[in-house]
Amino acid sequence: MQPPASAIEALLNGTHADPFSLLGTHAGPVGTFARAILPGAEAASAFSLKGGFLGHLERVDDRGLFEGLVRGKPRPVKYKCVAGKHSWWVTDPYSFGPVLGPLDDLLIAQGTHFRLFDKMGAHLLEHEGAQGVHFAVWAPNAAHVSVVGDFNGWNPARHQMRRRVDIGVWEIFVPDIGEWEAYKYRIIGPDGAVLPLKADPFAFASELRPKTASLTARPAKPDWGDCAHRAHWASVDPRREAISIYEVHPGSWQRDDNGWFLTWDEMAARLIPYVVEMGFTHIEFLPVSEHPYDPSWGYQTTGLYAPSARFGAPDGFARFVDGAHRAGIGVLIDWVPAHFPVDEHGLARFDGTALYEHDDPRLGFHPDWNTAIYNFGRREVASFLINNALFWAEQYHVDGLRVDAVASMLYRDYSRAAGEWIPNEAGGRENWEAVDFLRAVNRAVYSSHAGFLTIAEESTAWPGVTLPAYEDGPRESLGFGFKWNMGFMHDTLKYMGRDPVHRKFHHDDITFGLMYAFAENFVLPLSHDEVVHGKGSLLTKMSGDAWQKFANLRAYYGFMWGYPGKKLLFMGQEFAQGREWAEDRALDWHHLDDPAHAGVRALVRDLNHAYRRYPALHARDCEGEGFEWLVVDDAAASVFAWVRKAPGHRPVVVVSNMTPALHTSYRLRLPHDGLWAEIINSDAAVYGGSGQGNLGAVTAHHGAADVVLPPLSTLMFVHQG
Repeated sequence: MQPPASAIEALLNGTHADPFSLLGTHAGPVGTFARAILPGAEAASAFSLKGGFLGHLERVDDRGLFEGLVRGKPRPVKYKCVAGKHSWWVTDPYSFGPVLGPLDDLLIAQGTHFRLFDKMGAHLLEHEGAQGVHFAVWAPNAAHVSVVGDFNGWNPARHQMRRRVDIGVWEIFVPDIGEWEAYKYRIIGPDGAVLPLKADPFAFASELRPKTASLTARPAKPDWGDCAHRAHWASVDPRREAISIYEVHPGSWQRDDNGWFLTWDEMAARLIPYVVEMGFTHIEFLPVSEHPYDPSWGYQTTGLYAPSARFGAPDGFARFVDGAHRAGIGVLIDWVPAHFPVDEHGLARFDGTALYEHDDPRLGFHPDWNTAIYNFGRREVASFLINNALFWAEQYHVDGLRVDAVASMLYRDYSRAAGEWIPNEAGGRENWEAVDFLRAVNRAVYSSHAGFLTIAEESTAWPGVTLPAYEDGPRESLGFGFKWNMGFMHDTLKYMGRDPVHRKFHHDDITFGLMYAFAENFVLPLSHDEVVHGKGSLLTKMSGDAWQKFANLRAYYGFMWGYPGKKLLFMGQEFAQGREWAEDRALDWHHLDDPAHAGVRALVRDLNHAYRRYPALHARDCEGEGFEWLVVDDAAASVFAWVRKAPGHRPVVVVSNMTPALHTSYRLRLPHDGLWAEIINSDAAVYGGSGQGNLGAVTAHHGAADVVLPPLSTLMFVHQG
């Protein structure tokens, strides 16, 4: 039966609601009937995929619509097109059946599909005897969706997609295309309006900004050599392991000779050996996912599944992770599930409605960043994000996620004045949908990827951030492995910025943190946030003249590495960069020609190696039994001392003198008599200090020893017996 003219018109305009009902091959009363849109062709003949002739088609519309009877049953076919002296082949995408199946429909509808990244987006595969790409996108409120790209001249009539009505997913298999094809989705909203072309939320690769198209690509790489690294972390309790993190913005750690970004392979050749030498255990990258705006540092991402094109193809990032693992270095990435930018090619009003975000700006708009907030209570949105966490763990073997802006997710009134937010059902400020989502993420990754870490950037007193998120446990427990200790960073930096004359009046800036140091599994962060937006560098935060600034910073680093908690230091601070960090230039590596800067780097290197070598400094980072004050009340001298300990290992004593006064005979209580070797002295001449110290060791008698405390210094002693 011939369809009405209006249906044909919609088909040729790329607006037909069910193009698969008209195009492709179909059983009819007199045999199999084929209909195809073949722009530019004057004549067309149908063939089987193996080349068998099936029949000629007649052009019934000058815009390229052909139809006719073909031999055999409905099946995938290809057409030989002719125009003048030219001919070409087109395999008919509408002659193929769907790729997704009923089980996918069920799991997607339930929000329990944990392998969405194998189904959604663009996948290179063989389907019903043909090689090509399967496209699938969630747009439940769309009236029509087409995939457009270089392969079809961006013509929305060529590849109109099949709608899976029950789940709102649109799909099509496009034969005879391969990798690196640019594409987007052309979506008509429920009101009939054609939306700006949308990038694929599940794209594995994207064009380099300012271009915004998605690219057909395979994620990661097939060959890995990191089994030993992954097995190690799967076998240990990370709370009792040395974890010292080097935080890196991949676009500005170093640049090439032309001032352009390093590729992942170039970065691997430079960064991995550097991190090994410096003794860090992990690299944490600011977000590596695709983002359109460089000054966002990756925190406003439009392609959660795509490593940024700035640094090369996706397999380059996979090679970086593999190389780091082979060198014994873990790789963490910053992950941003709190919000997304409203660029027109991104997720905002994706199908013409508030799909990924809340429609009400009191719930769906973030005033701090002018971004949209994910609708965590919508199961498809939560599933999209949970699958992304699983994707990085599985496909790229990353060792963990540092989850950005958790506090902004937990509270409905975050950065909002009265009247600008909506209370929860009980009238409270807690965002229980976000809480449930975070719990689900942590349950998913921890149950499926042994050794994986999640770290929360959470700046409030929310209870149980690092308590397990058991299904039947307290709803407040979020299930993270670690939490950034923002209080430590804030209090101690404030203290180090004070003139030493006044520090005795602010002794509790240092001591107060031990009141809650073991309430969560903490990471001590000196992150990028502390060295941008007019805050200066860590060096410039220190008090005093030039010599004192360096001495204060060295003493502070020694203090931090002796303090309970895992360590994190942003790039450049290991050599006391003087300028504030900026994302558009490389670090000031020329500083290393200056002995003062080189000395700080040498100290950080030695602190890392000592932290890893002596279990007393790390094996009870998260447990109170590993810490005991020795000197807590000497505010007048601004001296602090404590012992770090772990069962079966030699204790380490840490002493900080936070004034410029030299104490030549400070009476220090020690937990054991005998020889105590001085393993760290931040005032050593090799680090740029004055060279005062204890000639390598002190000896304790009757529970005490007279110790030389250099000016503005931290010392570490390990018991020798």
